[in-house]
Amino acid sequence: MRKAWRGLTWLIVILVVLTGLLAAGAQFWKWEWTPKLALDLQGGTEIILAPQVANGQQVTAEELNQAVSIIRQRVDASGTTEAQVQTQGNSNVVVSIPGTPDKATLDRISSSSKLEFRPVLATTGATAATSSPSASADSGLSDTPTAKPSDPSDLAWATPAQQQKYLDFQCSDVVASGANVAPAGKALVTCDDSGATKYLLGPVEVKGSDITDSYNGTIQSSQGVSSGTWAVTMKFNSAGADAEKKMTTRLISLEAPRNQFAAVLDGRVITAPEVQGVTSDQAQITGTFTQESSKALADQLKFGALPIGFTVQSRDTISSTLGTSQLQSGLIAGLIGLILVVIYSLFQYRLLGFVTIFSLVVAAALTYAVITVMSNHYGYRLSLAGVAGLIVSIGFTADSFIVYFERIRDELREGRALVGAVEAGWKRALRTIYAAKGVNLLSAVVLYILAVGNVQGFALTLGITTVIDVLIVVLFTHPILQLLANTRFFSSGHPLSGLDPTALGAIYRGRAQFRVSTDARRAGASAEAKRRQTIAERKAAELESAGTKGKDS
Repeated sequence: MRKAWRGLTWLIVILVVLTGLLAAGAQFWKWEWTPKLALDLQGGTEIILAPQVANGQQVTAEELNQAVSIIRQRVDASGTTEAQVQTQGNSNVVVSIPGTPDKATLDRISSSSKLEFRPVLATTGATAATSSPSASADSGLSDTPTAKPSDPSDLAWATPAQQQKYLDFQCSDVVASGANVAPAGKALVTCDDSGATKYLLGPVEVKGSDITDSYNGTIQSSQGVSSGTWAVTMKFNSAGADAEKKMTTRLISLEAPRNQFAAVLDGRVITAPEVQGVTSDQAQITGTFTQESSKALADQLKFGALPIGFTVQSRDTISSTLGTSQLQSGLIAGLIGLILVVIYSLFQYRLLGFVTIFSLVVAAALTYAVITVMSNHYGYRLSLAGVAGLIVSIGFTADSFIVYFERIRDELREGRALVGAVEAGWKRALRTIYAAKGVNLLSAVVLYILAVGNVQGFALTLGITTVIDVLIVVLFTHPILQLLANTRFFSSGHPLSGLDPTALGAIYRGRAQFRVSTDARRAGASAEAKRRQTIAERKAAELESAGTKGKDS
């Protein structure tokens, strides 16, 4: 009895904690009491990204598919679930996000994060690095044809047209003019991300695709003290490390501003520091970062640089693809399934079937609380596929109760009293339940890892309900049966209890109720009676027969 109440107490604690968490979230963090819905049920925002390439260039299918894969990973990294990323035609990428995404998520998608490192040939205005502009930077630029460049920091990389554009254009016109788009082997004219400084840059020396990892953090002094300034640290593969080492080795001996290299993100210079030491397999990007912006950039770079740059062509609000009618149909289907389970339980197990009903109700409450907490805290959104996973879980959850009930009935058929049958049946049923739920959980995990989109939603809800199913059986169903076994109604084997040994085919229910008389046993019971005897009956008969012979002697 103490174990039963202990299990119920733990279940109550879990429900109270989840409810309290939702209440606190609603009070302090603007949480909602209902799960957020996915794109197919609620609608959301659609962003169309158009490739940004130089004149005459075309986007290949391989580049487009690679971009879709990377953007999908970045959207998932932002905590947004049930998003859709797909191609449109032979060029555009369409990103559909459920609900109204926040600015950080939109910036993460809109910024395609094509990163490249280029040497600085010339610069005007206030720079993000330690160097300052000088008149000599502009005086070297002319309209006459340039000679063949001798190294990546040679001004000869810039054509006369680029040099003139560098002198004439305003940073506000850099995107419209297309100046900030150039092949990797050509010079680039662009500005920094604040629009305050113009740059003339040489060809790409280190590619963003050579980055293997990226993370944000504060800059540490040599004594290990944090400066409070946020930066992004990148790690390179072997090709990137070699290129980084060659670039920094060459630039460190040049005069300003050609001792700088620019980190160009989506055609904009995010930082252009002076080279103060030779680096190879690891480098750091600094600038006017906050913790949030540095984390967003680190996440973008971690999943690889896009093979091409993109610009936002349009951003629109879209309606749900399925709508509330399909959600209502799914809920009706789930309700029908639940009613059928209830009817079967009451027909098969009589009043014991109410244990199944209450177990399902508690499981539903716990599942709802978990899904709602995940929705508010982790950004999970419930799609129609997720609803399907919840509906399927009704049958899986009922299976656990059926296994347990049938084990108890088996013990009753073998002659055990109800209290003993509950405990013995539980030990036998628990192994079967763990094995079955382990297979279900493994299937859900594998499906979640290998699938994308809505299928992941189905796998997630299936996995969650599998874990909750085990908790309900351990902390509710078994304790309730332990308590019921000690009541007169169930322990006496009332026909309506669903645990009547006579109805189950158990002939022997204790010595006082043994149905075959001693005289009949002495004279030899009929073959039919012997055939129907259980193991417990035979043992009792043998003991009674031995006792009788002892008295006769």
